[in-house]
Amino acid sequence: MSKGTIKKISGPLVIASGMRDANMSDMVRVSDKRLIGEIIEIHGDEASIQVYEETAGLMPGEPVESLGYPMSVELGPGLITSIYDGIQRPLDDILRVTGSNNLQRGVEVPSLKRDLVWEFVPVAKAGDELVGGDVLGTVQETVVVQQKIMVPPGMKGTLKEIRGGQFHVDDVVAVLETADGEKELTLLQRWPVRVGRPYAKKLSPNMPLVTGQRVLDMFFPIAKGGVAAIPGPFGSGKTVTQHQLAKWADADIVVYIGCGERGNEMTDVLNEFPELKDPRTGESLMQRTVLIANTSDMPVAAREASIYTGITIAEYFRDMGYSVALMADSTSRWAEALREMSGRLEEMPGEEGYPAYLGSRLAQFYERAGRVMTIGSEPREGFLSAIGAVSPPGGDISEPVSQATLRIVKVFWGLDANLAYQRHFPAINWLTSYSLYSPDMAPWFAEHVAEDWTETRQRMMTLLQDEAELDEIVKMVGMDALSPADRLKMEAARSIREDFLHQNSFHDIDTYTSLAKQYDMAKLVMYFYDEASKAVAQGAPLNALISMDVRERIGRFKYVPEGAVPGEYDAILEELHKEIAACMGKEA
Repeated sequence: MSKGTIKKISGPLVIASGMRDANMSDMVRVSDKRLIGEIIEIHGDEASIQVYEETAGLMPGEPVESLGYPMSVELGPGLITSIYDGIQRPLDDILRVTGSNNLQRGVEVPSLKRDLVWEFVPVAKAGDELVGGDVLGTVQETVVVQQKIMVPPGMKGTLKEIRGGQFHVDDVVAVLETADGEKELTLLQRWPVRVGRPYAKKLSPNMPLVTGQRVLDMFFPIAKGGVAAIPGPFGSGKTVTQHQLAKWADADIVVYIGCGERGNEMTDVLNEFPELKDPRTGESLMQRTVLIANTSDMPVAAREASIYTGITIAEYFRDMGYSVALMADSTSRWAEALREMSGRLEEMPGEEGYPAYLGSRLAQFYERAGRVMTIGSEPREGFLSAIGAVSPPGGDISEPVSQATLRIVKVFWGLDANLAYQRHFPAINWLTSYSLYSPDMAPWFAEHVAEDWTETRQRMMTLLQDEAELDEIVKMVGMDALSPADRLKMEAARSIREDFLHQNSFHDIDTYTSLAKQYDMAKLVMYFYDEASKAVAQGAPLNALISMDVRERIGRFKYVPEGAVPGEYDAILEELHKEIAACMGKEA
């Protein structure tokens, strides 16, 4: 381990001399207070250290000690239900050790609790030839998550010994004979956060991550293993949307990263998630969730580490064959941390002061998502979906972080302040958002939901686009200038917006909509439009068609419980036919 002394202090950046034997990315302890940091630059015997704790009060000449290994996370039983800060320090243990609600500097607590005992059930047996990624055994971590204890990547050999029973995470449960000698294996392993965990093969994402949010699933779906961005101004609903995704997305594990967000938002998450009932299991949502709480009042440097901590934990569960959904809120705060550290390093700035490597760092993060075949003798299929919120100042997505993100991700959920002010939630603008996964997932929707799913989706989007064009005409010359066919088109588009796209996250039924019900809702709106169009062409009065009582039932169809959907759907169709037939008998 290399030892040196502090030469210069500049906020979270410390320059230390005498560090010639240290390596890039080594973890260090700074001063007698044992502050934790990471080497981010080396010139000769001088090392630039990014300190993840408050550096006030440090003085030149104080000791700096390299720990000899890169910044890593502990992976093993105890991750689920945990609440960490940006560098995987358990906040509950820090509270217990310090007795203070405020983070204390220099506190050293293990990331995984050493006092908990876990029941290890062996799967492999002595004499088995094992490689990295093979499963040694299982631990039932929570009532809904069974953790697979795997051979660490890059290791292979013959299993000499394995035993079941109750163990702490750092107890030896197996011995592997390798070419380099015997290796003792425990329930935990460490992995450097800036290095993606290996996989055998990356596959093309071709099935949706079902969220139960109609504007997302029907119009702009994200694939399992896909990446999405949610840019939007303050108050437009980025955090609410990510909360909905965490609650309802079709994922086995949720990793939620609060990266530089306000403390009250993370407090809401910490208070709500344990109380929320998981619709998949009936248990608390925390039983399959890991939280990284790195709020805006914590040291800015720790923001930069938090998303790497989160995605490394997510990769670990992906390697077990699980579908993992990662929420990062928000990558703009992470980029601000990059900008501050780059400025203190006196690097040449890029656009708006961000470092020139902003785009490549974002790409490195999002590229760690995907649908993969894992390493091991018997590969498993795992999914890691990454959804990042972006907080552009004033909602201007022309700024560097938004533009760099849009060049990487394949799904853009553009939040609109005007929609939010109109109380239209989710406030995702259907004219500017897009999903590049839709063509690849069309066969899946045709097979599992309905053959004309994609056609129905396209017709609805076309109606909304036509409405935007007609709205410009109405603003100039008034509604009376439109033909009956165009007025009906405007009315159908309004129904799509208000009856289909608007969704109440606080309503017990409307907060989640299955794909089958989404399809039925869409078909009812389009069926009204098609039948009414035929009636208008045959001379039926437009006002009578628009004011039919059945339209109220179509609008309230979203509140019909899933079990009652088929009966209500048929009843609405029958009423629709009767009322249109009645309208046909009226004079225009």
